[in-house]
Amino acid sequence: MRNNKIFLFGLLAMIFLSSCSADMLEYKPEGLLSKSDVSTPENLEGLVIAAYAGIANDEMVGPITHQWVYGSVRADDAYKGGGGIGDVDVIHRYEMYNLTIPDYGDWMTPRTWVNYYKAISRANFALELINETSEATFPNKKIRQAELRFLRAHSHFMLKLLFKKVPYIVETMSADEKAKASNDMTNDELWNKIADDFLFAFNTLPQTQAEAGRADKGAAAAYLAKLRLYQAYEQNDTHKVININPTRLQEVITYADQVTGSLEPDFGNNFLFGYDNGPESIWAAQFSKNDGTLVSRVSFVTGLNSPHGSGLYGCCGFHLASQNMVNAFKTNANGLPLLDNFNQVDIFNEIDGSGKAPLASGVTLDPRIDHTVGIPGRPFKYRNRVNNPNDMIYNFSWARDPGVYGYFGNMKEQQAPDCSCFVKEGPFIGTSKNIDFIRYADVLLWKAEALIQLNQVSQGMAIINQIRTRANNSKNRPINAGASDVYNIGTYPLSLSKVEALKALKFERRLEFAMEGFRFFDLVRWGEAAEVLNGYIEVEKTKRSFLSNAHFTAGRDEYYPIPQREIDVTGGLYKQNPGY
Repeated sequence: MRNNKIFLFGLLAMIFLSSCSADMLEYKPEGLLSKSDVSTPENLEGLVIAAYAGIANDEMVGPITHQWVYGSVRADDAYKGGGGIGDVDVIHRYEMYNLTIPDYGDWMTPRTWVNYYKAISRANFALELINETSEATFPNKKIRQAELRFLRAHSHFMLKLLFKKVPYIVETMSADEKAKASNDMTNDELWNKIADDFLFAFNTLPQTQAEAGRADKGAAAAYLAKLRLYQAYEQNDTHKVININPTRLQEVITYADQVTGSLEPDFGNNFLFGYDNGPESIWAAQFSKNDGTLVSRVSFVTGLNSPHGSGLYGCCGFHLASQNMVNAFKTNANGLPLLDNFNQVDIFNEIDGSGKAPLASGVTLDPRIDHTVGIPGRPFKYRNRVNNPNDMIYNFSWARDPGVYGYFGNMKEQQAPDCSCFVKEGPFIGTSKNIDFIRYADVLLWKAEALIQLNQVSQGMAIINQIRTRANNSKNRPINAGASDVYNIGTYPLSLSKVEALKALKFERRLEFAMEGFRFFDLVRWGEAAEVLNGYIEVEKTKRSFLSNAHFTAGRDEYYPIPQREIDVTGGLYKQNPGY
């Protein structure tokens, strides 16, 4: 969290919690602290800050903030990229849906598991001490308890999206109870345990907080809307959606209406430093620079993903837009997406003699493509650098391995090298730009989805049109290049059938959140992952041969395997997901 306090995280490792026997001398070894030492208002506030840091203690090899690996590359939005399939080959295995043996060779998801449970441990440790402190001593007690339960629920929620069956660990459990906690509970039981924490936060937190980055009532309401939406799509033991619960859908609408926010007037504001914690940012990981730490409190989770050959960044050309996703931004004469046949023709021609990728004749585009994808010949991050008028034009040479992964890049997660948020540590790039977990556009589209599923189609379509109108207004920055670039985006009629409206809703989510790491989880929620992704592979492998042997297996690949080391440590207590 951005504030002026610097909390000594080593404190957690030094705390002395065991009681002394009666015959011991009244001596306190140096470096050891008792509960009473720690439970001062200042130290308790520090523990809360440490818990906030826990949900953003990210790394390139065990990501917990930006889900580019698990939610984007794993879907039809993007390729792994990098220097061929052997470069960080575990992500290639994810992309091929080749995880049938949860062995120790899969080092990324086990680190993500551990990183989330480290964050949960921080929240629980702070709760344990704050629970024992009176409000007279610590006037912020109730609010901080609510924030910590919100943080704990966030980590459990993300674990559930990734692994489905996870143990729910709370501060009131003894060490023995934690060791014996199973992951073998029903979907509804686990959803409701997570919801209980969010409900406590919703009922306790103020509408707004004075310090940016703290969870508030609106963030809790948004997360409850998200949780109830996922819970509404009821799955059986092999992950098949067998029912859509209307009561849960109504809760989505109820909680979405409790969220205060608005869309940024320009779509691009969401992806530029300087607009952090704006009206569209409902819940975000906070980062900082020049804060007294060694390399600053910046995010390196996308540190592999900058353009490789630009000379402006360094390394390593990962997370590259798929041809399928690029084609999805094509629009028809009415400015609407081609829902059923968008992928029949590639919208950009091959690289021409000048190193550009010209737009195919007669094609019109949703402008969000140039906020999302790096395309040769088009400006990168909206502008050229001062005194260097050409060096921010995305160039074919920036593609590290075009023979394998093509020449499209990623845009949203990048910042210009002369941004005050930019940090280069060796070849890797970090920035102090926040990472949004929930944007207000998300909340609107969750509500639209619930409305359409409840047969209130025109109300849902009106919300989708609100998102599309904002996209149409997001053409003022220099995001295109050349007279042949044509933007054409329109709104839908409100009189669509339910089937047509759901198709429009799902496509809109893809366009709005392309490459932000949500796509795979959407497909699993809808019960469409196998159909959509195998259809994607069937066509995409004709253009990208590295996908030739990829295949999504329904009933297995919707979730990752429970890390084998966790099963081993618990003596087989944790139950493995089916198919592994």
